Amino acid sequence: MPSSSVGRVSRKKRGHIMLIGLDRVAKRNAFDQAMLDDLVLALGEYERDDDARCALVFAHGDHFTAGLDLANVGETFRTGWRLPAGAIDAWGTFGGQRLSKPLLVAVQGYCYTIGIELMLAADINLCASNTRFAQLEVQRGIFPFAGATLRLHQVAGWGNAMRWLLTGDEFDAHEAYRLGLVQEVLASEDLLPRAIWLAERVAAQAPLGIKATLASARQTVNEGEEAAAAALALVAQQLLDSDDAKEGLRALQEQRAGHFKGR
Repeated sequence: MPSSSVGRVSRKKRGHIMLIGLDRVAKRNAFDQAMLDDLVLALGEYERDDDARCALVFAHGDHFTAGLDLANVGETFRTGWRLPAGAIDAWGTFGGQRLSKPLLVAVQGYCYTIGIELMLAADINLCASNTRFAQLEVQRGIFPFAGATLRLHQVAGWGNAMRWLLTGDEFDAHEAYRLGLVQEVLASEDLLPRAIWLAERVAAQAPLGIKATLASARQTVNEGEEAAAAALALVAQQLLDSDDAKEGLRALQEQRAGHFKGR
C-alpha cells in the first residue's frame, strides 16, 4: 500500500489498519512542534477514514521518543498549545476531540515523558525488551502535564506510580510490564510484526461493537460505573439492530469468521 510522510510523521494504510510512524530519527524522535502537530493531524485522518478500523503508532529508527524537545516547544506549552484544525487530541489533555476508534502503540529504545503519556492514553501497548522508560519531568523543574498524573496510578496503583513520577528515574521493559503499562514485551525484531498482527486482529472485529466497547469503558472512567451501566441497554438494542450483529449471528451459525461492514 502507498505511504506518505508530511512533516515528522509517516502514514501508511495496510488493509483496515493505519500505520503511523514517528520520523525524526536524527533527534531520537523527540517531539518538536512539527511532530506534535503532524501526529495529531495523522490521528485526525484516521478518525475520519471509515475504512480505517485500527491505528498503530510506532517509531522509525532505534528509539520511540526521547520526549519533548523543550527548547523547541517550551514556549508553546507555556502559552498553551492550540491543536491544528482537524486534529485529534492524542493525549486527551489539550482540549481537543478524542479518538473513537482503537489505538495501539509499539515502543522501543527510549520512551520518555510524552511517549509514556501517549501510551497511557492508548488502548493496547507493546514494547521491545530493550525499551527504557522515564517520566523525568520533575528532574527538569516541571511535572507531567500530558496525562501521567491522571492515568498511571489508575493502571499501576498509587505507590507504583509515585515511585517513578516523583523521582523521574528510568525503568525497564519488565517493570513496565509489571506496572501494566505494556501488555506484551517482545524481542526487537518481533515488535512491529506482532503489533501489526494485533492491530489486524482488532480491525477484523465488528467496528460498531469496537466503538461501543471503547465508549462504554471510557464513560466508566469519566462518569462512573453507574452512568455507564445506565447506558448499556440502549446501546445494546441499537447494536442488535445493526447489519453487523446479523452478520455476527450468521457467522456463528455457519462456524466462520464474520465479515463486518460497520453498519
